[in-house]
Amino acid sequence: MADNKYARMLAAGLALAAASGIARAAAPDVERRQPQVEKIVADISPQRIEAAVRKLVGFRTRHSMSETESDTIGIGAARRWIKSELERCGSGKLHLSFDSHIAPVSARISHPTEIVNVVAMLPGAQAESRERLYVVSGHYDSRNSDVMDASGAAPGADDDASGVAAVMEMACVMARYKFDATLVFMAVAGEEQGLLGARHYAVQAKQQGLNIAGMFTNDIIGSARDENGNLNNRMVRLFAEGLPLEKETSESTRLLLSTGGENDSLSRQLARHVKEQGERYVPGFQVNVVQRRDRYLRGGDHLPFLENGYAALRFTEAAEDFSHQHQNLRSEGGKVYGDLPEFNDYDYIAQVARVNAAALATLANAPAAPSRVQLRTAELENGSSVLWQPNREPDIAGYRIVWRETSAADWQGSLFVGNVTDAKISLSKDNVCFGIQAVDKDGNVSPGTYPAPLR
Repeated sequence: MADNKYARMLAAGLALAAASGIARAAAPDVERRQPQVEKIVADISPQRIEAAVRKLVGFRTRHSMSETESDTIGIGAARRWIKSELERCGSGKLHLSFDSHIAPVSARISHPTEIVNVVAMLPGAQAESRERLYVVSGHYDSRNSDVMDASGAAPGADDDASGVAAVMEMACVMARYKFDATLVFMAVAGEEQGLLGARHYAVQAKQQGLNIAGMFTNDIIGSARDENGNLNNRMVRLFAEGLPLEKETSESTRLLLSTGGENDSLSRQLARHVKEQGERYVPGFQVNVVQRRDRYLRGGDHLPFLENGYAALRFTEAAEDFSHQHQNLRSEGGKVYGDLPEFNDYDYIAQVARVNAAALATLANAPAAPSRVQLRTAELENGSSVLWQPNREPDIAGYRIVWRETSAADWQGSLFVGNVTDAKISLSKDNVCFGIQAVDKDGNVSPGTYPAPLR
């Protein structure tokens, strides 16, 4: 991680002083690839993903207002099949439920409609981490050119059977393993009608005080070719919000603005972790962090989580072919329109799923990000002193300070400071952005926490 002038600073020796006076312990190997994560990544199957996509397409339409009684057509059949598949592959380790509500009449709902999310929870194995949740979703509803057409063919192979199939594959593979924190795998409905299923879940989570430490949505991850046929199967876009969209500036946003931390929101910290771990375990595949909430004119199921104060990200293919999204099935001038399964690249979807799985596994086994991190600013000095609250996890090995230049997107340097809660290094707080990460004895590392100024 450390390079250029900051690596040279480390080589020369960074001045370090722990308030407790305890000698600095040897750093765990944070670069070591965890065998469990490697097995999970290797087990992701493009063949199973393709089979799931084709099964979902076979329901003809999964429009949120489509048929619910049939076992072969419509959204009701689709959700029952998703739930039964997750029950089968979960072998009792996944806790399955339907999360439903009635959506009232609105611009995209012509009559009161039941919106049903399929939720598969893998409870955490560590008591101190079990209440920390990581949510990953895809939306299983589909549409064609007319957003109100509840009966016409709407295969939705890319948008978003690709994301649902990836989430199902992750759930089936990861259910074979134990993690410290809890994982939640969701297939949500009502996305095309206004993010209805995701919004209901996010609002309920906020009201219940759930500790959702990170959320990913996988929406349109199926194709590796753009409208001109150009292939890009070695990269996925990861959309990550910086400053939240607020009517009134919150205290946390004012903190980021006043200290130059616009690039240090919870979502940006989460995105750094996803990029680092995804690229570590899926070599040759790039996670391109796009520093925006989402694409222009579009929105995904991560947005309600952002609106409720959670860190949330969106995975989307490198370049989209809009003739295969939200289109009636047809041919015009020799060109086929419609979201059909033959336009997907299943090896590509598997790569995106592997990045998701690597990020989720490393997050769920890592400690929580440190809390109440503060940077002392009471006096003028060229060094920097940081303090934080100790983590609750029993397997904590210690903490590390990470930093980067203010113009850099990713961490450029790090220093393990041991199991202390106060440290000082000889880098000026005026010139870099800092973060504090928690590290466990196996070398699992949390996302960073940006420090608030303390006077």
